[in-house]
Amino acid sequence: MHSVPARVLVAAAAAFVFAAAHLNAAGPLSRSEYVLWTQCTVTLHDHTDPAILDAVFRRLHELDSRLSVNVPGSELDAVSDAAGRAPVRVGEDVFFVISKGLHLAEISGGLFDPTVGPLMQVWKMNSEEARIPAPADLARARALVNWRDVVMDAKARTIYARRPGMRLDAGGLLKGYAADETVRILASRGVKSAIVDLGGDIFAMGSRPEGGPWRIGIQNPDAARGTTLGVVNVVGKSVVSSGVYEHFFVQNGKKYHHIMDTRTGFPVDNGLSQVTVISAASIDADGLGLTLFCLGPAQGLALAASQGIDAIFVGADHRIYATDGARGMLSLTDTTFTFDTAY
Repeated sequence: MHSVPARVLVAAAAAFVFAAAHLNAAGPLSRSEYVLWTQCTVTLHDHTDPAILDAVFRRLHELDSRLSVNVPGSELDAVSDAAGRAPVRVGEDVFFVISKGLHLAEISGGLFDPTVGPLMQVWKMNSEEARIPAPADLARARALVNWRDVVMDAKARTIYARRPGMRLDAGGLLKGYAADETVRILASRGVKSAIVDLGGDIFAMGSRPEGGPWRIGIQNPDAARGTTLGVVNVVGKSVVSSGVYEHFFVQNGKKYHHIMDTRTGFPVDNGLSQVTVISAASIDADGLGLTLFCLGPAQGLALAASQGIDAIFVGADHRIYATDGARGMLSLTDTTFTFDTAY
């Protein structure tokens, strides 16, 4: 399969949700930095002290150094490097995020799996070398993906990956956790109105300065970045979308995206283009978005209801399936998309 070169089309950024709001008369205080392997922007609408943003971005860089698979020497790397040999003591951030990942793996039947690292590596997704892996390489990677082989010891705060070659990947949760930590810091400094945008993981904190909900645009998966299919009105909620357009490449005329089906070792292929999750915690929106995408509308809507979150499923045929709560929040702006009640 490697004999045919891949035409790589890695999407520019994951900022597929954008916030639209009226600004207060004094104007917002905003800062953007490239961290967590994406452009992160935090905008305060009721405070003007730059020290608040200093604290936020210190924390984001700290989390990047501990949890990113793209940072050599991270705590997560240390766990993977010791796989099959010994447990590794980690900090509270890493322990919490991997624990959350294992919980999601359990409730999803392994569709979300924090041990997906070998699979992501063999596909070389997010790089110019991305391509369909050779069958033998794919088989070896799939054999190493099993969340049940991760042992957590809360008392010692250690993580042990039982088999050599296993690699943990927090990519499906890191931005969500970082957004929640950002909101925690802002709240501790008295901020009540802000927009946190971590590469498209949006947290609309509080309400707009002049009152009323924030209006968050939902990306049209078939159009240019910033083109909406609809708008949701939220107060104090996280809005996170997972879509086939975020990171992908094309080989032999077929598109391969980054959302992997751990059952097959290939990208999920179930007729969905995008899933948007609306929840009180961004880490839930982040992880459950990928899980719901893998499950599809029928099972996904049931799981969303059981977890107390709202979700919007967008089919490649422009049919939209949504929880009752999400349906009430979403106003369509593109008439080619329609609600479907089949589920």
